[in-house]
Amino acid sequence: MTTGTVTAPEQADTVGSDSGAGTGTRGVIGRWLMALRRRWTASLQLRTVAITAVLTLVAAGVLALFLSQQITSGLFQSRFDQVEAESNRGLNQARSIFDNAVTNDSESTDLLVTNTLNQLAGDTGATVVRDMLLVPLEQAQNLFVGPKSSSGLSTEVIPDELSQAVQEDNGTYWQSISLPAEDGGTSPGLAFGTQVTLPPGNIYALYMVYDLSSVQDTLDYLMRVLVVAGAMLVMMNSLIAVYVTRSVVRPVGQAASTAESLSSGDLTVRMPVHGEDEMARLGSSFNRMADNIQDQITQLAELSQMQQRFVSDVSHELRTPLTTVRMAAEVLYDSREEFDAINRRSTELLYHQVERFHALLADLLEITRFDAGAATMAPEETDILHLATDVVLTAQPLAHKANTAVFVVPMDTEVTADVDPRRIERIIRNLVNNAIEHGEGRPVDVIVGAGEDTVAVVVRDHGIGMSEEQASRVFDRFWRADPARARTTGGSGLGLSIATEDTRLHNGRLDAWGAPGDGSAFRLTIPRRSGGTVADSAPLDLPPVYTESQRRLPMELENPEPAQLNGEAMPDRIHEQSLYQPRPETPQPEDES
Repeated sequence: MTTGTVTAPEQADTVGSDSGAGTGTRGVIGRWLMALRRRWTASLQLRTVAITAVLTLVAAGVLALFLSQQITSGLFQSRFDQVEAESNRGLNQARSIFDNAVTNDSESTDLLVTNTLNQLAGDTGATVVRDMLLVPLEQAQNLFVGPKSSSGLSTEVIPDELSQAVQEDNGTYWQSISLPAEDGGTSPGLAFGTQVTLPPGNIYALYMVYDLSSVQDTLDYLMRVLVVAGAMLVMMNSLIAVYVTRSVVRPVGQAASTAESLSSGDLTVRMPVHGEDEMARLGSSFNRMADNIQDQITQLAELSQMQQRFVSDVSHELRTPLTTVRMAAEVLYDSREEFDAINRRSTELLYHQVERFHALLADLLEITRFDAGAATMAPEETDILHLATDVVLTAQPLAHKANTAVFVVPMDTEVTADVDPRRIERIIRNLVNNAIEHGEGRPVDVIVGAGEDTVAVVVRDHGIGMSEEQASRVFDRFWRADPARARTTGGSGLGLSIATEDTRLHNGRLDAWGAPGDGSAFRLTIPRRSGGTVADSAPLDLPPVYTESQRRLPMELENPEPAQLNGEAMPDRIHEQSLYQPRPETPQPEDES
């Protein structure tokens, strides 16, 4: 994978288009929404208050809608009953006056109609302002009176449906209408109409029109009151939710802060306790738990220090007698040819077990230094590929004894890092020795690769392998996947634990992979620069991918060339048949008897 640097284009002389401004606006909105989302998921109080406000707003809206419908229908029906009774009375009165009229000319008839319409429109007993409208139903030559209104109301306000109903029957009909308002809009109204007869026998439609703008004003006022009341209800419920959630969430937040302080190592912090309610009992219980944890951690720390001192003291005390025993064992081992078979075998066993005891004691001393925090680093620029090659050369006697071929697979030639070479060499040596021991005589590969900021070394064997549960515990001290399996390298059981501590000193990561029957792989990833960190990704996969042609014997790596990971330089990948090659027969050990 190639990397590159993105450079900014040169600034143009002209101002960018609106699409760029729109993109910037969308970016700001997107960041604002992301911040709001993080705030929403992180604040219980915000969610509680927002949900309370939304639910209250919905409930207030539903209640306001229901009340407005009930009030509107009730008020309309009440006014309708009133104006219906008034209109029936007024229209009947007008019909009676017109039917009993004795006028015989247009002037007297017009005066009678004008007085009657003005009298009915200005009736002080009317509950709602009303107007009278007289419209001839037939265009005859002998009409004494034309269309007439008590207040100049136009005939266009009368709907066609109402006009048609009045023209076809002499009953009284009504319909809701819209009246022109002074502000240029419209106002609701009701129109009642019936037929009347005027001299000399012409039929007219008489309408009584009621203006319901006062009723609409009353409804608008009630709606404003409902809206204000709903807003006040939402605000009051939100404030109540803020107070209630604050009284509940605040102790929970204090408990979270206290728990974070405890987890960071400050065992003296405690929750403040006020009152005797549930929150106070929570604080008291939390403080008692913290006290118990502090006591137990203190006891465990003291016990751990005692154990560390005990192991360190015992290890130091054993060094002197062990050195004496080792010197005596070496003298006997050098003179073993002069002994008989039984004593010679006993001398060899004594020498090897003393050497193993010496390695175990050295590992115990190293572990105690790690536990005491006394381990230090001496970083220097080191060629990791050269270091891994030296480890493989050193492991050749052990590999020859196990009939195992150990190869180096260089993925890069520039594999340098600021590390403590002694500790990195010890990590790789432990991994290689373990691979030889568990490789079942099949090839062991040491793959070395590098990235921009990290260096990785993978030790891959193709032996018995291990399960996921075994891979998760392989770095535990003295842990063995198969307790019945005999050690061929005389390990102490602390090698991988020490390798883990050495890796931690370098701010690196040590990973394990395995599959039963397919072998296992251990990957060491360390930063190139001292003090750096290792990201989640690594230069080499686990298990690694490589080919047989990329294998190199350690003697061939005086001028190593980087391996080709892509393109035609990678012929065929390693397959199971090529890995599980026939093993040469191993010599049988001599009979101890």
